Amino acid sequence: MKKNIREFINRAIGLSQVIDRMEQARRQVKMEGEQTRLLLGKMLTNQVRGYGVYENIHDAEFQVFSQFGDDGILQYLIEQSQPSIKKFIEFGVQNYTEANTRFLLMNNNWSGLIIDGDPANMEFAKHSSYYWRYALQAVAKFVDRDNINALFETTGFSGEIGLLSVDIDGNDYWVWEAIRVVDPVLVTVEYNSVFGADHAITIPYDSAFYRTRAHYSNLYYGASLKALCLLAEKKGYAFVGSNSAGNNAHFVRKDKVGQIPLKTAAQGYVESKFRESRDRDGKSNDLRGQERLEAIKDMQVFDVENSRIVFIRDLFNLEHGQP
Repeated sequence: MKKNIREFINRAIGLSQVIDRMEQARRQVKMEGEQTRLLLGKMLTNQVRGYGVYENIHDAEFQVFSQFGDDGILQYLIEQSQPSIKKFIEFGVQNYTEANTRFLLMNNNWSGLIIDGDPANMEFAKHSSYYWRYALQAVAKFVDRDNINALFETTGFSGEIGLLSVDIDGNDYWVWEAIRVVDPVLVTVEYNSVFGADHAITIPYDSAFYRTRAHYSNLYYGASLKALCLLAEKKGYAFVGSNSAGNNAHFVRKDKVGQIPLKTAAQGYVESKFRESRDRDGKSNDLRGQERLEAIKDMQVFDVENSRIVFIRDLFNLEHGQP
C-alpha cells in the first residue's frame, strides 16, 4: 500500500514538473514572438517615417498590436504631426492584447492611461510584463459623458496629450463630445460602417448602453463617420482618413495637420467587410452589405445635422417590419 502511494506521489510530482516546463516553454515562445513582432514593427516604422507624405493613410498601415492596420497609420501621423507630449489615453481596450496604443507604449516609450469597464480585463493588463516595464495606468471603469473628464483628471491627465483613442461600441460620439480636460493632437474613434457615408447619425445617448443588449444583432452601436467628422470640425480637428478595414477614423488637430492630405467623410469612408452580426439566438449569421442595415431598421438613431430622433427605416427609406 505504501509503495503504491509513493509511486502515485512520484508520478504526480513528475507530471507537475512536466506542466511547469511546458508553461515555461509557452512563456518563452510568447516572449520571443512578441520580440519578433516589435522588431518587425520597428523596421516598418522606419519605412513609414522615411516615405514622406502619403496621399492615402491606408498605404501606411501595418499591424503589431492593433486589431487592423492602425499601428502603421498612427506611426505615420505621429511623424507628420510631431506631438510634443508623449502621452496617450485609450478607453474600451478590453484586456489590451489588441489595442491602438500598445505599440506606442512599447516601441515609442510613450506613457499612457487605459480604461475598460471590465475589472478582469484591467487585472489582466496589470499582471502583464509591459505594465511594470512602461509608464502605464489601467483603470476599470464604465465610462460615460458625465464621468470621463473626472477620470482623466484623477489619474493625472490634463492639457495636451499626443493621442486619444476611443472605442466603446456605443456612446463614442457623446463621450468624445463631452471631453474637455485633455487636448489631444491625434484622435482615433471607431465608427459604425453599417450606418453608411451619407448620414450624420449616432445612437441616442444612454449612459448604460451595452451593444449586445441594445439589439441582438450586435450591429446597432456607435456613430456614422459623417457624424464624427462634423463633431471633429466643431472641436478643431481635421479628418485625414480611415483604416482600410472600415472601422477607425483618424483625426489631426488643425494646428498640427501640416502636409497631411485632408478627406471629406465621403472620400474617407470605407465599408467594413468583417462579419460580426448575430441572430436572435446569439449565433453568427454572417450578414453582409445592406443585410446588416435591414437587421436594425426598426431601431432609432439621433440625426446630428437636424437634431432629431428618427427610425433607421425612415432615414434610409426601408420597408417597415422585422427582417
